[in-house]
Amino acid sequence: MIRNEGVVGAGEHSVSAPGAVGAERLSRRSFLAGAAAGLGALGLGGCTTLEGLSLAEAEKLYGPAPDKKFPIPAVNLGKLDPKYYRQTVRYESKEAPGTIIVDPTNYYVYRVEGDGAATRYGANVGRQGFLWSGEAYVGRKGEWPIWTPPKEMIKRQPEAAKYAGGMPGGPENPLGARTLYLYQNGKYTLYTIYSTSDPETIGTNLTSGCTGLITQDMLDLYERTPVKTKVIVLPA
Repeated sequence: MIRNEGVVGAGEHSVSAPGAVGAERLSRRSFLAGAAAGLGALGLGGCTTLEGLSLAEAEKLYGPAPDKKFPIPAVNLGKLDPKYYRQTVRYESKEAPGTIIVDPTNYYVYRVEGDGAATRYGANVGRQGFLWSGEAYVGRKGEWPIWTPPKEMIKRQPEAAKYAGGMPGGPENPLGARTLYLYQNGKYTLYTIYSTSDPETIGTNLTSGCTGLITQDMLDLYERTPVKTKVIVLPA
């Protein structure tokens, strides 16, 4: 097991770049996590936007973010579709406030706020063949967690072997600044909600089951999500 500020087993994730991978970096854009199985399907109501976000508001929301360890740069909004800006939306749900709902079909993650409203974040989701749905909970949280490529990934991509002992947390780490690890019945599902600094990945299918949010959005969700929070992943 790998430990990093209390985060245990943060290495059950893989990165697979299409084509050559640079010697100094394994692209977060090609982040692939182990697929999970055995989750039953659920369905919840839809939503409509309460109010949009202006470019000026978005620039403030997605500007540089303070962090104790590493600087977090502003998001290049030219690479992020405005429909994926974080905003409050009308969302009817019987789930308790704080519940996280992943909607892979529409590339959104919702945090239920109650009274028919939710905070909505744009997301990237799993590729075809790696999608799953059902109910889980946040079993642990990680800040700038260590990433360790699994043996299967090292076999496919020998260049990842140099990280067999763990890639330190940091801006180049595929797991990003913050990660929520999802569990069922006390066991890690291999499914995470992680942070990405690549806005062009939002609204795409590229992982093996995990869901990525822009770092600034993930910071917001992370701070408001305690361990044991319920997470529902809708069918794609």
